[in-house]
Amino acid sequence: MNISLLDYGAGNLPSVERALQRLGAQTERVSTSAGVAKAAALILPGVGHFGALLRALDRDGLRESLIAAIERGVPFLGICLGLQALFENSQEAPDLQGLEILSGSVRVLNGAVKLPHMGWDQLQAKAGSGLLEGIDSAAYFYFAHSYAVPYRAEDQALETRATCSYGGEFVAVTETENIFAVQFHPEKSGAAGQHVLENFLRIAS
Repeated sequence: MNISLLDYGAGNLPSVERALQRLGAQTERVSTSAGVAKAAALILPGVGHFGALLRALDRDGLRESLIAAIERGVPFLGICLGLQALFENSQEAPDLQGLEILSGSVRVLNGAVKLPHMGWDQLQAKAGSGLLEGIDSAAYFYFAHSYAVPYRAEDQALETRATCSYGGEFVAVTETENIFAVQFHPEKSGAAGQHVLENFLRIAS
């Protein structure tokens, strides 16, 4: 299976590449509209700032090609900031629109919690999940973020497969049709994270 990793000049591409290659997947970095158009499956790894990611996509003309690829059914996995980019906007960069593929807004984690939310945490399942299939419900995953999409059942119930609680309940796994995204870092989440990537490879093949 050949997996295209969207290279926008930042992010955690090397660690995601290594995790996929350990599972036997072939990977390539794509940074042009033509590369995105040819992709059989796409992963958007993300670390850093929402605004930097969206500005990079716009700078390189990748926003439209990425949306087009998703809309034509290319299997897509967003990781961390790659999940947040799917939504309408973010408090982190209020002047920019997200990809607007999913409804909802990214907000800073609130409450009396230390930021960033960094370390191992568990998920609360909301519905059957392809990405989490075969993974123990008590498994821990590695998070590193200060912003997230607050979980509101009236807005996200259809797509949300799992949430996590830290300064409030937020979307941790979302799935709809060919779109998959996780707020945690599967490439840093040990055996459970490897299983998530393995499940995505199975779904995308």
